[in-house]
Amino acid sequence: MALKATIYKVELSVSDMDRHYYETHKLTVAKHPSETDERLMVRILAFALNAHDQLEMTRGISTDDEPDIWQKSLSGELELWVALGLPGEKVIRQSCGKANDVIIYSYGGRTAEMWWEKIKNSTTRFDNLQVTNLSETDTKELEKLASRSMKLQVNIQDGEVMVSVGDNIVYVTPVTWKKADH
Repeated sequence: MALKATIYKVELSVSDMDRHYYETHKLTVAKHPSETDERLMVRILAFALNAHDQLEMTRGISTDDEPDIWQKSLSGELELWVALGLPGEKVIRQSCGKANDVIIYSYGGRTAEMWWEKIKNSTTRFDNLQVTNLSETDTKELEKLASRSMKLQVNIQDGEVMVSVGDNIVYVTPVTWKKADH
C-alpha cells in the first residue's frame, strides 16, 4: 500500500527588512513520505526567503518537472523556480531554461560542498541562477522546530535569518555560492 503525504498546517509570518516585505501566509504543506523534517523545514525557509503573493508550494519531491516552490506571473510565465538539495547539471540547465530566475538552496554539509565543487564551473553560463547554501548546523536546528501545526515567525535582516516557533529560536545564515548576474 502506498504511503500518503502528511499534511502540515503552517502559519508563516515573514518580516523581511531587506526586501521590505511583511506578510503572513497560511500554508498547507504536504510532506512526502520520503521527505525528512529537515527538508520540510528548508522548504518552508526557502518560501519565507522568497515570500511573495504569487509564490506557491508545488507537488515538489513527487514530480520531476516541477521545482519545490515557484512563482508564476498573472499571465502564467514562470518567474521564479526554487529547488532544494543537490540537483544535477541537467536539471539545473532545464530549470534555467524554464524560469526567469532560479534559486537552489543546497544543504547537507560536506556533501553539499562536494556537490558544489563538482558542479560550479558548469553553472557559470547561467545568468539567472543563484545558489545559496544552508549549513548543516542550521538545518539540523531548524528540523527540531518541525510539527504538524506550526506558527513560524521569520525575520530577515542584512542577510541573517531568525526563525522562531514559540520560545524556540534558530538563527540561519544563508551563504550565497553563486549570484544571478542579470
